[in-house]
Amino acid sequence: MKQEVLFFILDGYADWEGAFLSVCLNTGVMPGSEIKYITKVVAPTLDPVPSIGGFRTLPDYSFQTMPTDYAALILIGGMSWQSPEAEQIVPIVQKALDQGKIVGAICNASLFMGKHGFLNNVKHTSNTLPVLKQWGGDKYTNEKNYIEKQAVGDKNIVTANGTGYMEFTRELLLLLKADTPERIEEACDYYKNGFIK
Repeated sequence: MKQEVLFFILDGYADWEGAFLSVCLNTGVMPGSEIKYITKVVAPTLDPVPSIGGFRTLPDYSFQTMPTDYAALILIGGMSWQSPEAEQIVPIVQKALDQGKIVGAICNASLFMGKHGFLNNVKHTSNTLPVLKQWGGDKYTNEKNYIEKQAVGDKNIVTANGTGYMEFTRELLLLLKADTPERIEEACDYYKNGFIK
């Protein structure tokens, strides 16, 4: 049975940031790959969620109806990570981390992670260190482990800046062991560079 990977979205979510990851999980990393996961969308309610690009996504689960058995939480960036709805995700992330589950956070969702102290024991990145420090305030205490890269995976947490969606995809596919490292690299290279070498 395929394990679920839960993509959390809020109003104004960045629709491109999880696109490649969801495709690789839902259809296999490469043609003919084993499909180990299925993606599901979680939002505050079951109402359609508008993206930055104008798409309206119908969630599979609300915060109240989401399952407790899943492989990973993926927090997709966007414009609402300082909202009251975002605050409802804090205990969900805390429980996931306490259980050793994988958590990925890209763009403003990585800032949300710093704001709530979730990055204080891992190497990480975000939408620049000054912005992360501004969002995090006194809850963010791990400046020494900030790495200036598109995406960083450490322990069971993957973070990325808003333009690091391919690197975010690669780090999460590797952590989830969605396929061999070689096939994951090949897929990510194809999505980034196409047929041009």
